Amino acid sequence: MSGQWQEQVSLKPYNTFGIDVKARYFTQAHNDADVRDALAEAARQQVPVLVIGGGSNLLLTTDVQALVLRMASSGLRILADDGERVIVEAEAGEPWHPFVQWSLAQGLAGLENLSLIPGTVGAAPMQNIGAYGVEIKDVFVSLTALDRQTGELCEFDLEQCQFGYRDSLFKRHLGRWLILRVRFALSRVLQAHLDYGPVRQRLSEQGITAPTAQDVSNAICSIRREKLPDPAELGNAGSFFKNPVVPAALAERIRQQHPGLVAYPQADGQVKLAAGWLIEQAGWKGYREGDAGVHRLQALVLVNYGQASGKQLHQLAQKIQADILERFGVELEMEPNLY
Repeated sequence: MSGQWQEQVSLKPYNTFGIDVKARYFTQAHNDADVRDALAEAARQQVPVLVIGGGSNLLLTTDVQALVLRMASSGLRILADDGERVIVEAEAGEPWHPFVQWSLAQGLAGLENLSLIPGTVGAAPMQNIGAYGVEIKDVFVSLTALDRQTGELCEFDLEQCQFGYRDSLFKRHLGRWLILRVRFALSRVLQAHLDYGPVRQRLSEQGITAPTAQDVSNAICSIRREKLPDPAELGNAGSFFKNPVVPAALAERIRQQHPGLVAYPQADGQVKLAAGWLIEQAGWKGYREGDAGVHRLQALVLVNYGQASGKQLHQLAQKIQADILERFGVELEMEPNLY
């Protein structure tokens, strides 16, 4: 047994739903050597490995009969700066929102719309996280990952990551690559994205007509705090369902019955629907079964009021999926990874 491995560790502090399940073994990796050591020891003992970051995209439904390897590496650095375009690098274990705030403190724009998203830098490309009209792929340069099959370090550029809506090569081949550090192209000149959601309205209310990147970040943080519960106070994993992309004909059929449908036409002719709107129309907003519920202000967020199990939350999610399929003919896909 590795001296750094702990046994029967509660994972409640390591997942934002606050689900109290146990890991058979648990360790943290602060650098590349820690990662390799943990994987080698797990292979020697024939113990499976579950890699986690901030635990903000994870629904744990049972005790984890594996080594839980938490990425805890730290480090933020500027790699290149031509006076306008700046390449920054962040280690996988860096918490996402503090990284965004660090970039803003350097006078860099590009990440402001992604403020206050939970999780870590290493997990961000897995999901191609996005908010308010901006996704990781819009500022991504490259990343370094460890191939768990060969033990080699691999570099991935934008095209190789195969980013899609809340999707990537790494999510489609879960467990193959372990992301170690990520690089982004930011700018000293703000190109504001203000047309998605109430961001422009919030800035206008504050009397800001020429916003800085920090102004945009502040506005988005205030909007998110009003709409989304703080995981430190109420267990959740943020948006629980993806916004479904459906054929235009289906969207039109729904619109005929529900003129208020929230929908966004896509370049390929399909239509992205607001999952939260569908769930709210179906009457689930504020619904509660024991300690598992749907947030009272945001129907897209499932919450743990204290003692809910992962299985209870999963069962609630499945009920919502079945209801939305029956009502609207739309299949909702869960965002969090299920274990």
